[in-house]
Amino acid sequence: MYTLALETSCDETSVAVIEDGRRILSNIISTQVPIHRKFGGVVPEIASRQHIEYVMPVVKEALEEAEITLNDVDHIGVTYGPGLVGALLVGVATAKALSFAADKPLVGVNHMEGHIFANFLSHTELEPPFLALVVSGGHTQLVKVLGYNRFELMGQTRDDAAGEAFDKIARVMGYPYPGGPQIDKLAALGNADAVVFPKALHERNNFEFSFSGLKSAVLNYLHTQEQRGETYSPEDVAASFQKTVVETLVEKTVNAAELSGLRTVVLAGGVAANHGLTQAMETVCKEKGYTFYKPEPILCTDNGAMIGCRAYYMAQDGRFADMTLNAKPALSLTGTET
Repeated sequence: MYTLALETSCDETSVAVIEDGRRILSNIISTQVPIHRKFGGVVPEIASRQHIEYVMPVVKEALEEAEITLNDVDHIGVTYGPGLVGALLVGVATAKALSFAADKPLVGVNHMEGHIFANFLSHTELEPPFLALVVSGGHTQLVKVLGYNRFELMGQTRDDAAGEAFDKIARVMGYPYPGGPQIDKLAALGNADAVVFPKALHERNNFEFSFSGLKSAVLNYLHTQEQRGETYSPEDVAASFQKTVVETLVEKTVNAAELSGLRTVVLAGGVAANHGLTQAMETVCKEKGYTFYKPEPILCTDNGAMIGCRAYYMAQDGRFADMTLNAKPALSLTGTET
């Protein structure tokens, strides 16, 4: 069974072909990072226009690399939220056009669920149930994955997502977009105990996150040092900031695992590529006797393959969309139980 999947939620135009849900036949990613870097972040209108220009050539390349035609495809998956509304609309409109023209079933995919399902592509032995920590530029969530189409949201960020905080701190420190990888590299060279930054919502059994206070604390520290005419070590600031974020994420994940009784933990989202977070999660899971998974780096960031994997399992469950499918920039988990 072949799944053609489109991902255009932010600044990556990606199309993939997945065979039987877990085998990647192609995963083409056209990035806009060089375009947005000059602005210090993603400009939504520019992102939308670039998606319009890139999407059909990327579809063509994905099909060619997979050595199949549109007629061979069994269903078409597409991200319809959450994300930038203009960017999402390009992917949804393209997928609907392809679905209508080729008479193929359409599957609307939640972007955050796609990030979780990237782990199924990297680890063929992985099966639910498990606990997922999803950490990206726009979201930070703890999710119980009870089945391929059953999820329970345990908690999420109240304000800034972890990835967003990384990018903002990097920008203030003068590093180019995307800033997260820059902070990760600096942190490896710094003293993580040099500056003590505050943690928010750190009481036990509270699975909500807040990084706005931490971001403000780092900015205040940097501004205070500048106003005093004192120098600071970028490496130490990055290491201290990253330590605070990582400890918050790890502590809440372990607490959630203990409370839920789940002994398999997966990491997902763009920040899953952060070496400091990965190392800390691997260490604590080993100490606790948990099985730990994370996607390979190319599947951590936005990509069509993860959307294809999620679409396959939705199709297996008969969860198809019709031509009224529309972009939902603030979409929540579709399988969330209340």
